[in-house]
Amino acid sequence: MIRTEISLFLKNIPGELGKLASLFADSGINVDALTIQDASSYVKELFQARGKSLKRIASAASYNSMRKDSSEFALIRLLADNTDKALDLLSKNDYVFDIMPVIVIELDNKPGSLANVAKIFGEEGININYVYGSVSSPDKKCLFVFCPEDIDLAASIFKDK
Repeated sequence: MIRTEISLFLKNIPGELGKLASLFADSGINVDALTIQDASSYVKELFQARGKSLKRIASAASYNSMRKDSSEFALIRLLADNTDKALDLLSKNDYVFDIMPVIVIELDNKPGSLANVAKIFGEEGININYVYGSVSSPDKKCLFVFCPEDIDLAASIFKDK
């Protein structure tokens, strides 16, 4: 199923995630999935990806400067149960954010489930930019979020998942 992922930057200091989570909670918005990485890692990955494709958008010196400067921030990717309400709330509170369509799949919590889905992506020639997921207990299904390069093709393949 296609869902809208929200990506935003937070200051990389204690309490910022708590502020964001409280803001959502006070507005009745549930977070269905979330991943966090420091933005310096994000910039480093961007630099490496651009370097491999030879399509850099800045010089190596600029990327090194961005990597140093961006360590003050964390990149958060999340799915909210009410995306429109979450976006409105983030706008009203001056957060810097972006949205991206992603594929969300519930998998059986057993060995090989992720491998089977990843294999399908590969067989269809769809590159996965990133993925994250979790499970709440051994008896529950896993929720995995995939960001594929070709969202339309991925959606058509996994429409019943």
